[in-house]
Amino acid sequence: MFRFISQSVARRGPAQVLSRPYSSIISVHRDTPKDSQSTPFEFSKENLDRAKEVIAKYPAQYKKGAVMPLLDLGQRQLGFTSISVMNYVAKLLDMPPMRVYEVATFYTMYNRKPMGKYNIQVCTTTPCQLCGSDDIMKAVTETLGVKPGQTTADELFTFQEVECLGACVNAPMLAVNDDFHEDLTAEKTTQLLNDLKAGKDVTPGPVSGRVSCEPHSGAKVLLGEEPTDLRKFTRSDL
Repeated sequence: MFRFISQSVARRGPAQVLSRPYSSIISVHRDTPKDSQSTPFEFSKENLDRAKEVIAKYPAQYKKGAVMPLLDLGQRQLGFTSISVMNYVAKLLDMPPMRVYEVATFYTMYNRKPMGKYNIQVCTTTPCQLCGSDDIMKAVTETLGVKPGQTTADELFTFQEVECLGACVNAPMLAVNDDFHEDLTAEKTTQLLNDLKAGKDVTPGPVSGRVSCEPHSGAKVLLGEEPTDLRKFTRSDL
């Protein structure tokens, strides 16, 4: 099979061979000093209580339905979803470990390698692309000195290129951990990253002065203190 592929690529010629994109996705586990089968993991007392609360929401025979929130809880405690986290969750839920591996490697919200303190996720889906996400990507790359999928040497930042984060009206945007920063420009992005480097507090949300996703020229609807009485505008028999 490998011989067939190699010959096929060779026949197409170098001009038609696509370069392999840089990816942060890990589909096959390989033991590392920070992520191995022998690395111990268990929930802290606080997180174990939270896990029990989550599990209690499911019928006993379906407690495996709690696998996603428990994986998220483990990732938040450790910083990433290690093989030990997955094995621990599998044991806690009486699941075959492979079933947990399938979940953790399917959903991109589970990070399968050690992450920086700040997870920088830049959206490059169509609305953000049209509003200048290329400039945001360039600003992050130049400021941090890393490519998507990489972590800075000081382990402060991990940089990821992602698909729609759901803030299209406020494009372009990026996420820092759980917080959205919207209406960005290259200059505002660089300032944001430098503030994080300096340990300054940063305020999530639009950087353009908007409060939410109202028009840049100001709110146009729902300006009154009282909601509109629809009975004044509709038929009484409806």
